[in-house]
Parts: sequence; structure tokens; C-alpha cells
Amino acid sequence: MLKDRVKAKLEEESYRLTPQRSAVLDVLIANADDHLSAEEIYMHTKKLHSEIGLATVYRNLELLEKLGIVHRFDYGDGQSRYEIKLGGEEEHYHHHLICKQCGYIGEFHSDLLEAIEQRIEEESGFQVTDHCLRFFGLCAQCRKKSST
Repeated sequence: MLKDRVKAKLEEESYRLTPQRSAVLDVLIANADDHLSAEEIYMHTKKLHSEIGLATVYRNLELLEKLGIVHRFDYGDGQSRYEIKLGGEEEHYHHHLICKQCGYIGEFHSDLLEAIEQRIEEESGFQVTDHCLRFFGLCAQCRKKSST
């Protein structure tokens, strides 16, 4: 179970799974397909843990990112977005699609960069351990609206 793996990772790094941290994780897990901002995570978490503060959510997100449990992304809209690392091969092989008109954030699942990463290592000796690829454009709905 994901939460058990997270708890083990926290303990390995001398941290505890506090009730606040647990609530933030529950929100991230429940919204794994979304790309929530810290403020959105806070609003969801507040429903589970009413006395939690925004600063606590930010601190926990920062720690979870530092420990490699969550990814933080900047999609050019002035706020960071977060997604939990679910583990497995498929997590590395997704890229983000950002609509410049409505702000929709979707995912494209494919490892487009495997050959490039291999070439980088062969030519430079640099081993790529992670990457982030973002595509900006218009989503299908915005394209449909603009063509009518």
C-alpha cells in the first residue's frame, strides 16, 4: 500500500507520519489524477483535519518533495502544482499537456525520451535519472470552441 511505503520512507529519514502529514497524503492520493496547487490541497485537507493551517500544508509538501514522495511542477500559471509519486514504471513515463486558454492540465503516457536519455549518457557520460516534459497548446475543447 502506498501509505505504508510513505510511512516507511518517512521513518527511514527520521520523520513521523503525523496526522497533518497523513491528511495531506490522503488528499494527494485521492486526487492522484489531478494537479492540485498547495491552496487546493489545503482546502481539501482542511475538510479532513479542520485545524490544519496553510503553512503546515506548505511545510509538509516541501518535506514530501524533498523525500521524493511528491513531484512539484510549475505550469507557468504562477503557482506550483503537486502530484504524488505512485511508484512503478508508468509514473516516469508521463508528460504534461497544458492548455494555454483554459488552464486544463492533462497527461500523455509514453516514454518519448528513452532514446535521447541513452544518447546523452553514451555521448557525455551523464546519467539521466529523471525528466519533466511539458507541452503547451490548446486542449480539444478549446480547439473545438475556437473553430465554431
